[in-house]
Amino acid sequence: MELNERSNKILHELVVNPRITSTTLKKKYDLTRRQLGYSFNKINDWLVSHNLPEIERTRQGQFIIDQSIFVRMNGEHPSTVETGVLSERQRVHLIILMLLSREELSLNHFTFELDFSKNTILNDLKQAQSFLAPYGVTIKYSRKTGYLLEGKEFQIRRVLIKITYELLMHTGASKVKEMTPLSSEQLIRFKQQIEKFEDKLNIQFTDEKIEMMPYILALTLRRIERGFVISNFPLKHKDVSSTNEYQVIGEIFASIDIPEEERLFMTLHLLTTNVYRSEELADIDSMSDLIASIEHMLQLFERSACIYFQDREQLVDKLFQHIRPAYYRIKYGLTETQVIQDSIADELKEIHHLVKRSIAPLESFIGTEIPDNEVAYLTMLIGGWMTRQGESMEKKIKAVVVCPQGVSVSRLLFNQLTELFPEFIFLDSLSKREYMEYELDYDFVFSTTPLEGDERVIVCQAILNQDDRLRLRKQVMMEVQGYILNDIHVDQLMDIIRNHTNIHNEKALVKELNSYVHCDEESSIKQSLERRTLHLDQLISLDHITVKDSVGSWEEALRIASEPLVMRGYVEQRYVDTMVHQTERDPYIIIAPHFAIPHAAPEDGVKKAGMSLLRVEQGVSFSQDETVHVIVVIAAEDKKKHMHGLMQLMNLAGSDRDRTRLIQADEAKEIHQLIQTYSVE
Repeated sequence: MELNERSNKILHELVVNPRITSTTLKKKYDLTRRQLGYSFNKINDWLVSHNLPEIERTRQGQFIIDQSIFVRMNGEHPSTVETGVLSERQRVHLIILMLLSREELSLNHFTFELDFSKNTILNDLKQAQSFLAPYGVTIKYSRKTGYLLEGKEFQIRRVLIKITYELLMHTGASKVKEMTPLSSEQLIRFKQQIEKFEDKLNIQFTDEKIEMMPYILALTLRRIERGFVISNFPLKHKDVSSTNEYQVIGEIFASIDIPEEERLFMTLHLLTTNVYRSEELADIDSMSDLIASIEHMLQLFERSACIYFQDREQLVDKLFQHIRPAYYRIKYGLTETQVIQDSIADELKEIHHLVKRSIAPLESFIGTEIPDNEVAYLTMLIGGWMTRQGESMEKKIKAVVVCPQGVSVSRLLFNQLTELFPEFIFLDSLSKREYMEYELDYDFVFSTTPLEGDERVIVCQAILNQDDRLRLRKQVMMEVQGYILNDIHVDQLMDIIRNHTNIHNEKALVKELNSYVHCDEESSIKQSLERRTLHLDQLISLDHITVKDSVGSWEEALRIASEPLVMRGYVEQRYVDTMVHQTERDPYIIIAPHFAIPHAAPEDGVKKAGMSLLRVEQGVSFSQDETVHVIVVIAAEDKKKHMHGLMQLMNLAGSDRDRTRLIQADEAKEIHQLIQTYSVE
């Protein structure tokens, strides 16, 4: 890591003058107590990263500095800022900064300001163009105007934010001031405006952002004055203009005549800025759906990780404070301004994996996929909360499921095992090829086929009936615990207990131990099954069955098969469109000869759990090798509600005789009668 300019100066001040006090440092560098504390933490982080002891601060505001720090600092500077030698990366960033803030730039301007040869600067300009390419921004040159940036102004502003952040963090504020026409008075004025903004909304931005935001706003105003304004604000901006931030921006900058689009941009920048503290969560009412999405995400994570979060409301508030600015960053393409560590720490990798599996509610709310670096932030927040309450992924039993029979059957087996072993964390459902390359640690592999070279493999059926489930659970728990409860003798347990404690009610204790040890596990599994009340004939009612002689194409068959679900409000039309699109990349919806179960995800438009069936007498071509006669469209509201009926459907599809009867049936009533025979336990 590198120190920013302020932390760099403070460290050298401490080395040169170790008797200096906190009070003197604050006065000398015009710092608040919070800013000094932030820089002090950064300095200690830098020292630790260089295998040096931390600097201690006494209650009297003095500093205790180890001798090794003096030795190291006399020979090595923690940053390249003061050396005057710019790296290629720094030069590229400074060239772009000059293009953002100045006019009529020639090659001579760059060579003079950066003090490098023309050939070096020409190469740097090529590198600058590569940096700008993802934003759709180009560097143009003409004799009349010199070098300038061309592209949509909103994209250029994205570049402005990114470059300013990089330069302030890795090159220093003095260089930014030197290369731009920004005055200290202007920057101080903007800083005061931002502090007013904090007071108005009862929030506190992070120190990094407080340092960076005056430069962003000053450079933005500079571009507006030069005539570069945002003409079309991307996407619908009601979610920006309806915020408290938008109102406060109007009050604070009332004296500056800026277009409406620019007011929206300034608001957006503030909305995307991380908050250190918020006494009152702004616009909490208007963001109630976001809070609901966060709570749903936590529920999914708890279910996957087999934990329960303590102090849940505090965790939701903490996540809200992070996710609210992230929402605007993601939606408006500004997320790359947030820089994090390149990789997640080893102890967080499994948590990161489960977070990624749980963020569908947030992605649905935002309307787009959440970038990896934003997911990493969520991982660190949730992982930190788990550590705080003493939870550890290392202590939990982790498993994966391997099923080469295709996506649909894999999902079915995965869900069955999740319900059968609620105390386990099931990380993934894998193909055999994916399993060979899998990197996360696990304790068990449940597989439908033998896997060589791994002693942790437990072979099981793809579709588990009640006897299979009971037998499998006993087998696995025997491996986990080293015994089966029914092999424990209560008399022997009582002898052990008598040796170590006084028993107040021996008769009651014997009764409870007998009840626990000899509990009917088969009965508990059966009760678990009975709680799921949706049988196959309830999911596929008579009016959900369509009989056709022929159809023109697979796409037409999908739409006809889905009509009952769409007409009765089980799914939205977009669910059907998604299925049509997914068919191209999911050949595994064929679960038996001539039998297909197309489906999409719940978030693609499912309103209610249900199924619909289309029988095509002449069949429809699914691929060169497969003709389908029966199509059952599955609308899964969640991961559980439809599972019992799906297992019954699998049993029907697995019977050659009854599958043939279904294909040859002439009427919907005949098909429903056959379905009913499979709709019992």
